Amino acid sequence: MNALRDRSCQPLTGAPMDPTDARALLSQLQQGWRIADDGKSLHRAFAFADFADALSLANAVGWIANSEDHHPEIELGWGYCRVAYSTHSVGGLTVNDFICAAKIDALF
Repeated sequence: MNALRDRSCQPLTGAPMDPTDARALLSQLQQGWRIADDGKSLHRAFAFADFADALSLANAVGWIANSEDHHPEIELGWGYCRVAYSTHSVGGLTVNDFICAAKIDALF
């Protein structure tokens, strides 16, 4: 199987990922990613020394999102950028969320 960052998102329908499978994929990501308590989203907070660096990450995440046609929630402010993924078509987590997270990890 390819590394998550080398894969591409695919249109998905059906049920969200099993929590055990989600935890297995979480272990392939850099530290800092968390699965929400309700198991429906994957999120990470990034800290920066200034607004420009936080904005740079938000722009890079936007580029990944458009390239993969899988769009996160992004919260941006001075010194921080928070990213949250969930696959709305299934109402929870899918491999697409982890693929995009791995592509963000590759930026660092």
